[in-house]
Amino acid sequence: MKSNTSGRGRSILAHTVLIILSFMCLFFFYILFINATRSHADLQKGFSALPGSYLLKNLNSVANDGSFPMFRGIINSLIVSGCSAAICTYFSALTAYGLYVYDFKLKKVAFTFIMAILVMPTQVTAMGFLRLITNMGMYDSLLPLIIPSIASPSVFYFMYSYLQSSLPLSLVEAARIDGSGEFWTFNKIVLPIMKPAIAVQAIFSFVGSWNNYFVPALVIQSKNKMTVPILIATLRGADYMNFDMGKIYMMITIAIVPIIFVYLLLSKYIIAGVTLGGVKE
Repeated sequence: MKSNTSGRGRSILAHTVLIILSFMCLFFFYILFINATRSHADLQKGFSALPGSYLLKNLNSVANDGSFPMFRGIINSLIVSGCSAAICTYFSALTAYGLYVYDFKLKKVAFTFIMAILVMPTQVTAMGFLRLITNMGMYDSLLPLIIPSIASPSVFYFMYSYLQSSLPLSLVEAARIDGSGEFWTFNKIVLPIMKPAIAVQAIFSFVGSWNNYFVPALVIQSKNKMTVPILIATLRGADYMNFDMGKIYMMITIAIVPIIFVYLLLSKYIIAGVTLGGVKE
């Protein structure tokens, strides 16, 4: 009887803590939506928990602003984030597979080199990167925002750890004995096994690329090529007389919709992807 009471108390406490944490996480999204429905004058009056009546007006104001290509910016961000997530996860998984399966003399050196790149901040190589893409004729284009995603040390390390816990080498050897080519083995056998890890890293890569401001601000000049973070910063830095906080909240609300959609689409793989502590057979 005492044990049942104790277990029920722990269950109630756990559910209470989860409810509080969920409320704290969702509260900010709620306030963001509320602010997107209010006018600039209403927002200056202070906090309000009730929605306003300016939702459609703010949406129309952002959509029809000739100096602010909202839909073009969303398309640019979708292209950059989608392509970056795809090539980042695929080539990181391919690199991890190569270092895990093959045994060669410089294997440890290659692994150490990739891990050393992981600790190098982006800002350190920014000027060299800018000069390189300028000499290659890729300045003011979306390519410099996509192509560097091929090399992602953090995603590589996650994939490598997942392979260590989930891919027995005997499976690869059996595929080779059956006459399977290396790329066929990777694409048809290894990738399905890595689906949870790929889904998790695709979410992180997509969100990271979507929220990236530093590199796009460095290489993009044309308004029709700007991504969402730059456009939001452009709104925030507008002239004070024309400054409209309602438009900013509306743009931020629109900007997080694709992220939520991608998360909901791939969320079922998160638990399977982050539980990497299984026993290797």
